[in-house]
Amino acid sequence: MNIAFIGLGIMGRPMALNLKKAGHTLFVYGRRPESVAPLADAGCTACASPAEAASQADVTIVIVSDTPDVETVLFGYDCVGDAARPGSVVVDMSTISPTATQAFAHKLEARGVDMLDAPVSGGEIGAVNATLSIMVGGKPAVFERVKPVFEAMGKNIVLVGDHGAGQVAKACNQIVVGVTIEAVAEALAFARKNGVDPARVRDALMGGFAGSRILEVHGKRMLDNDYTPGFKTKLHQKDINIVMETAKELGLALPGAALVMQHLNALMGTGGGELDSSAVMKIVERASGMERP
Repeated sequence: MNIAFIGLGIMGRPMALNLKKAGHTLFVYGRRPESVAPLADAGCTACASPAEAASQADVTIVIVSDTPDVETVLFGYDCVGDAARPGSVVVDMSTISPTATQAFAHKLEARGVDMLDAPVSGGEIGAVNATLSIMVGGKPAVFERVKPVFEAMGKNIVLVGDHGAGQVAKACNQIVVGVTIEAVAEALAFARKNGVDPARVRDALMGGFAGSRILEVHGKRMLDNDYTPGFKTKLHQKDINIVMETAKELGLALPGAALVMQHLNALMGTGGGELDSSAVMKIVERASGMERP
């Protein structure tokens, strides 16, 4: 297919490269020349605007930071919405508001353009290895048309429901990840405060019902006090804020997610926005007088 790819950051760049490797023709746009260069070197066509990329595409993929960024790409100046061909598909792989997603889909539909929301989980490693989990909302027939594109970027690809359902699934993912990171941080802090080796506690827990990918990966980061980002705090904070704003709209109580939000806020406030979000351990430690350098 001819694919426009807009957003060439830590996730978008390897995802676009995997589409190129799969044989698709790519028209790419990124705000920073240095993000576009690896794609141009790989044989993709660099474009001057989202509109220029979308005008040449059967499928336009967008993966940018937040809801306002998606709205600008789709409906701002020199935008996808003005240039996408009738009958083409816009796939938003960003993590944004489910409510806004539904509104964007209806606006595009009025212009003869279909939309899928398809946020991802798996981090930079999943993007590089084309093993992302892709959670999709939209029409089944449109999903089937685009599925071969998804298969070049991910392994676990699920049509969850109608427009916005993919974003709801991603919000659920971030709740589970955030609350589990909090639980692992509290457990390892509890072990250390009791004078027990937290590394051995983690080893013991890994073999039981508490074992998880988060205990394995993020638990190791906490033990090593090394928060080189796999997923930055500022992005996790943005995602949990979407959760809490949507919960507010629905009148839904999410006390665990609310605690995670406060700890991510505290981490941002102490300069940890660029750290991996597992650095919430630093907030737990600080509150308990257990800070490490």
